[in-house]
This record gives sequence, C-alpha cells and structure tokens, in this order.
Amino acid sequence: MRVDFYQLSRDPAELVLPRLAQGTLGAGERLLVVSEDAEQLGRISEALWTRIPESFLANGMAGTEHDARQPILLSHEPVPANGARYLALADGVWREMENAARVFLLFPPERIDEARGTWRLLGSREGTDRKYWRQEGGKWLEGPSRS
Repeated sequence: MRVDFYQLSRDPAELVLPRLAQGTLGAGERLLVVSEDAEQLGRISEALWTRIPESFLANGMAGTEHDARQPILLSHEPVPANGARYLALADGVWREMENAARVFLLFPPERIDEARGTWRLLGSREGTDRKYWRQEGGKWLEGPSRS
C-alpha cells in the first residue's frame, strides 16, 4: 500500500481533492473520500463537480442505493461501498480501509503531530510505501523522507 501525506498549508482539502480524484479516475481506479465533517464533504462534492474547468468529477454521498455505481463516494466511514481501492482522508484523521492500494492523508497544520505519529506507525509496516508532499506556492513538492 502506498500512503501519500499531503501537508495542507495554502489550500484546504476541498481544493486539493479534485486533482487527486482526477488522477485516481485516470488510473482506472475508484475513490472513497472520508471525513467526519458533513460540511466539508459537501464542499468537496461541490468542488468535484466544478473545480476542474475541462470536466466534472461525478460523485455521491454514501448511504444510497447507488453507492456501488459512484466513481467517487463521499462518506463518514472507511467502507468502500463503491469498490474503491483508493482512499482520501480529507479531515486529516488516519483510518484503515481493507484492501486499500493507495491512501491520501490530507492534513492541516494543526494535525501535524498526528500525521507524524501515523508516519512512524506506517514506517514499521512491511509493504507500505510512504511519500510526503508539501505545498510551495501553487505547486506540490515531494518532501524529504522523515522518520
């Protein structure tokens, strides 16, 4: 499993997720976006529909009869009812998802200590590849590996 740590310094998760979702769909995968914050999920849904000018990213909230058809499913729980193997943790809280191939942990500055703890925890797991990304201006740069 690959885990990408995104330290949000300039943009909130709802502005970062559309590009991650676009890349996920482009790789032929489905995405589950998880947050405990219902308002954040609403902002993410809106951004997925409107943020990328050349396309829209179809998505839906978990808990309907159409969950399995959603390419991007928004939920409060890490349960991939849409068959997703990619997971985006939009609120910065680490959660496990069975059969995850890739996880995006997007965390704001106030959750940096929790993210560091997760980094250390995952460093001891065999088969886990960790990447750290930081915002610099309008670009994402891969940061140094941290232990």
